[in-house]
Amino acid sequence: MSVAPIQDPLRDSYREAFITNPRRAEHLADGRVALLCIDVQYLDAADGWGLFADPEKSGVPEEGRKYYFDRLRSTVLPGMRRLQDAFRSCRLEVIHCRICALTQDGRDRGAGHRRLDLLAAPGSKEAEFLEEVAPAGDEIVINKTASGVFSSTNIHYVLGNLGIRSLYLCGVYTNECVETAARDACDLGYFVTVVEDACATVTPALHDASVATLRDRYARIASVQEVLWDLDLLSDCSAAGIITRKG
Repeated sequence: MSVAPIQDPLRDSYREAFITNPRRAEHLADGRVALLCIDVQYLDAADGWGLFADPEKSGVPEEGRKYYFDRLRSTVLPGMRRLQDAFRSCRLEVIHCRICALTQDGRDRGAGHRRLDLLAAPGSKEAEFLEEVAPAGDEIVINKTASGVFSSTNIHYVLGNLGIRSLYLCGVYTNECVETAARDACDLGYFVTVVEDACATVTPALHDASVATLRDRYARIASVQEVLWDLDLLSDCSAAGIITRKG
């Protein structure tokens, strides 16, 4: 028996408010946008480290681990780097958040991370960003000990000081920290774009479910190439040769 596709009676109103709203283009033209790179660190995005130091204890089956790390290597990390290079060339903010405690024993962690026994101590390998997409220069780094970067840090205050009103999100896990950031940012009034092929989680089903939930509700869903076309609106990016125009 076939299942009828789910019809969303509020789709058009949400798209008008959050996705096709002309203020998105205004924020881009004014440079009031930032790239937020989420949790791409040795704790949770490096094979053989952190959560995956002992694969059998990671809780992720071998098939899931293979899918996750293959996607990171082949798609997500190269895509994130393309985004970072483009934002930097356009002199737009690239902001990095990561799981990192204030203390070595993690006594400052949120309750959820305590229950999960999730700890990246300051100065530890687990707290380091993967080299391919690590911060450059004096780019801002936000440390957190909860899934939600907005609920557990001062990032909203920092973005306000920077004048940022639209965010492009990438990183891991799609169904956890990325989705939470997208929902919270939307609720706080930001226009959100989730860069689908610059995000990953441990199964394609979980990734696809989060993308489907966010799409045209809390976030615009876009590809790396579509974001590069967005940045083509800024003449200095085109002059730098970073952006290849569609068609």
